Amino acid sequence: MGLLRVMMPPKLQLLALLAFAVAMFFLENQIQKLEESRGKLERAIARHEVREIEQRHTQDGQRERDSSASSLSESDDDLVIIYNRVPKTASTSFTNIAYDLCGKNHYHVLHINTTKNNPVMSIQDQVRFVKNVTEWREMKPAFYHGHVSFLDFTKFGVKRKPIYINVIRDPIERLVSYYYFLRFGDDYRPGLRRRKQGDKKTFDECVSAGGSDCAPEKLWLQIPFFCGHYSECWNVGSQWALEQAKYNLVNEYMLVGVTEELEDFVMMLEAALPRFFKGATELYKTGKKSHLRKTSEKKPPTKESIAKLQQSGFWKMENEFYEFALEQFQFVRAHAVREKDGELYLLAQNFFYEKIYPKN
Repeated sequence: MGLLRVMMPPKLQLLALLAFAVAMFFLENQIQKLEESRGKLERAIARHEVREIEQRHTQDGQRERDSSASSLSESDDDLVIIYNRVPKTASTSFTNIAYDLCGKNHYHVLHINTTKNNPVMSIQDQVRFVKNVTEWREMKPAFYHGHVSFLDFTKFGVKRKPIYINVIRDPIERLVSYYYFLRFGDDYRPGLRRRKQGDKKTFDECVSAGGSDCAPEKLWLQIPFFCGHYSECWNVGSQWALEQAKYNLVNEYMLVGVTEELEDFVMMLEAALPRFFKGATELYKTGKKSHLRKTSEKKPPTKESIAKLQQSGFWKMENEFYEFALEQFQFVRAHAVREKDGELYLLAQNFFYEKIYPKN
């Protein structure tokens, strides 16, 4: 450079410096444009990667939702309810609701008709019944009902147990209703001849005479129905049977209602199991079959007859079980239903999820 300054005139040296400066400025400008272009390209690539990730997450989420919805639908369609109905507890009135809704809500209703209404199945029939309930896919979802005592499905190694529900009644009121039913029938099948037809004796006269059809031992029915297929369940007055019935009620039954508050029972079932009972409350209130079966010629017992039965230890145990069931039902209802202006309404969902990790 020093040699050029010696050999070149000053003007040419100035022009050379200017040319060099312009060339450097041009190069720097091109380098800056290249850097900006690279930055744009990197941002575009990043945005594309983000879109791909979001798209994958969306697709995965949709697949999960579809899978979840499919599993839920399959789960609903695999449901089985068993209503092992106790005689004279408004069971026919409630069952008719299930029959009225089965077509609309797309499920099957099956009556378990046992020989002579025997509530205890043989061991071979227990195996057949469990196999039918769990494997008869053409009938699912299904609502089974019948006068059968509780059957523990876990003893048979099944993976998914059915849902048990039931309704019980004040034990003396149930016995009085059954007493007159055997003599006069009901308005459901008025022409059917009953076993005690022709016997005009009132319940009070039966109690006064110490008759067998109104004996305190006849109160012993709701406890063994909930206790189940154990011999001790059917030993009248068994304390073990009472405790087992209580245990099964709270551990094996999704919901047990009482005859005296049947509408509340129906409403809670509709909220909990809409797959079966959607529309049940309205049907109960307005349908023609809500109180279809009424025992004919039934006369309420006198205070003296009631007092005599209440002296029995059998009544005390059955009444203890009834009060236990009533308290449990009212506890469940208090957390599910409210009353306003004489009308019942269901509480809205009262839980939600938060602090969900890991964050995506």
